[in-house]
Amino acid sequence: MLARQRQALILDELRRTGGVRVSELTDLLGVSDMTIRRDLEQLAGDGVLQKVHGGAVLSGNVTEEPGFEAKRALEQPAKRAIAARAAALVKPGTAIALSAGTTTWAMAQHLASVRGLTVVTNSTTVADTIASLGDPTQQTVILTGGVRTPSAALVGPVADLTIRSLHVDQLFLGSHGFDGGAGLTTPTWPRPRPTGP
Repeated sequence: MLARQRQALILDELRRTGGVRVSELTDLLGVSDMTIRRDLEQLAGDGVLQKVHGGAVLSGNVTEEPGFEAKRALEQPAKRAIAARAAALVKPGTAIALSAGTTTWAMAQHLASVRGLTVVTNSTTVADTIASLGDPTQQTVILTGGVRTPSAALVGPVADLTIRSLHVDQLFLGSHGFDGGAGLTTPTWPRPRPTGP
C-alpha cells in the first residue's frame, strides 16, 4: 500500500472516531509503528491532524483532499458493485455526465462497449479510461476543462461554464458527503492565497 493510501485510511479512521492510537493503526494497516509515525508526521505537516502522545486527533480544519490513487484503494468491492449497477442503466446512443471520483472511474470501465455514447466529465481519469478502452468511432468524450484537484477532477469557473452549456440524458454524481442542510458536499477548488505583507 502506498503512503498516501495509508494516510487516506488514517484520515477516514480519524473522521470516524475523532482520535486514533498508533498501536490501533499498526494493527489496522499491518505496518510498523515507525511507518504509522511517519504517516502521522506527514499528515500533521499537512495540517489535517494534531499529533498527541501515542496517537493523533483531528485538527480544527480538515480540508485536505486525498489524491485519486489513495482513494482508489478504498472500498473497492462496494465501488465495483455500484459501478456495474450504474453502468447497466446506460443505454446506447445517449449522452451522460460522469463526475470525477473513484466510483465513477470504475463505472467508466464498464462503458467502453456502449455504442453511440457521449460522456461529459470533469474527470481526467474517466476521460482517459473511456478513450483507452472504448472505440473512438462509437464514443465521444467531452472534458470540461478547469483547475485540476488532487483527485484528478477539473473544477472552477471554466468547468462550470462548460457543464451549464450542455444537456445530458443521465448524470452519475459522486459525493464526499451528505448533510441534511447543505445536501451533497465535496471539497472546493483552492482559492489563491493573498500575498504580500
